[in-house]
Amino acid sequence: MSNRKSLSVVMIAKNEADLLPDCLQSVQWADEIIVLDGGSQDASRAIAEGLGAKVLENSDWQGFGKQRQLAQRYASCDYVFMIDADERVTPQLRQSIEQTLSAADDNVVYSVGRRNLFLGRFMRHSGWYPDRVNRLYARERYRYNDHLVHESLAIGNARVVPLSGDLLHLTCRDFFAFQRKQLHYAQEWANQRHAAGKRCGYTSILSHTLGAFCKTWLLRAGFLDGKQGLLLAVVNAQYTFNKYAALWALGHNDAEK
Repeated sequence: MSNRKSLSVVMIAKNEADLLPDCLQSVQWADEIIVLDGGSQDASRAIAEGLGAKVLENSDWQGFGKQRQLAQRYASCDYVFMIDADERVTPQLRQSIEQTLSAADDNVVYSVGRRNLFLGRFMRHSGWYPDRVNRLYARERYRYNDHLVHESLAIGNARVVPLSGDLLHLTCRDFFAFQRKQLHYAQEWANQRHAAGKRCGYTSILSHTLGAFCKTWLLRAGFLDGKQGLLLAVVNAQYTFNKYAALWALGHNDAEK
């Protein structure tokens, strides 16, 4: 009798009709696919259902962390692989996952390396590769934290084992859409920090911004990624500026009241 663990691929999505087909086709081999829809107004639900996914809906948005927690509660298999609509499982990663499920250890969380697309180039440096993220884990043992943005799997003292094979991540296909998403993340980050009582000084905005550029361009060898590397360093600095400027502005508004 096989000791293979069963696998639920779990996803949260909203208005991702253009991305869902390739993503879901890359995980058709899973035992079940769960898609928690955030209230799509396009054909996302129909596409997901047509590709065999079990589709549920929750439009009461409370942040990425809690939405992932809810999506996981709908899963029924032994293990979860969390994926986003703009990601694709490569054949090499699929093979690694299937081999792991045949001898999985519930005390271990398995990470995958992502190859991130930025303006037509899959980055090899700049801190964007291998960009390891924890995605394969025992369903009843682990869950995502409550963070509004930049949520992550709460793994406690679990050992992390890397899987071979890459997860393709179509991070930045459209520059303006990417910038809008970055601005939204910056706003949510600032709101979360402000609600937790965090404040920052004016000079912190400048130091963090400069630090973000230097980290991407120099420390993470962004210069080896060519023109996209330089642009990404600037974008990372801009995103960092937006985060800390927003946090400073929230604190400044409090002081004026």
